Amino acid sequence: MAFLSHLHERPQVLTSVCVYCGSSNYVAEFYKDSARSIGTALAQRGMTIVYGGGHVGLMGEIADAAMKAGGRVIGIIPEHIRAHEVQHEGITELHVVPDMHTRKRMMAERAHAFIILPGGIGTLDEMFEIIIWKKLRLHNKPIILYNDRGYWDPALQLIEKMVGEGFAQPPDLALYKVASTVDTLLAALTEGKGMASGALTGRM
Repeated sequence: MAFLSHLHERPQVLTSVCVYCGSSNYVAEFYKDSARSIGTALAQRGMTIVYGGGHVGLMGEIADAAMKAGGRVIGIIPEHIRAHEVQHEGITELHVVPDMHTRKRMMAERAHAFIILPGGIGTLDEMFEIIIWKKLRLHNKPIILYNDRGYWDPALQLIEKMVGEGFAQPPDLALYKVASTVDTLLAALTEGKGMASGALTGRM
């Protein structure tokens, strides 16, 4: 993978953030509010958002908010799911790629950090994949789970159970950070000050 060559490179100033999030419109309004707040905050800080290219669900909310705030948004969407996720025509760049593997690779290559908002099975797949890529030393970029109102608690509990049962190791909990407010999320993108590890105990 191309980003393997940047294994130990952490830019002093993060300028691009990959955001994984849900594409469903049938979610509580507070999830949408959070996505808009994050999109606005990232844009105001001059960070380019790299995301899945859709115009629906939290994907659309974060992209619209960032563009409205004068930000730069890059979308990457596979040809075969354009009809389902409804490609966004109003962003800075839209790349239509042949498959999911290409999408994931391009998103990872173009980002300096990863934020995981609430989402469905696809977001869960992206979350675990980018964490295991870090464990396998394919990248060394910050990963932050945005645990909006405890949304990710069951997944975090599962990982802790994996550690407790010996299927994963305690250092795996340090592969990612957990934030439950926009302020602590942004703190994780600026040297990670005050951020808890991925363990449930003591998370921000």
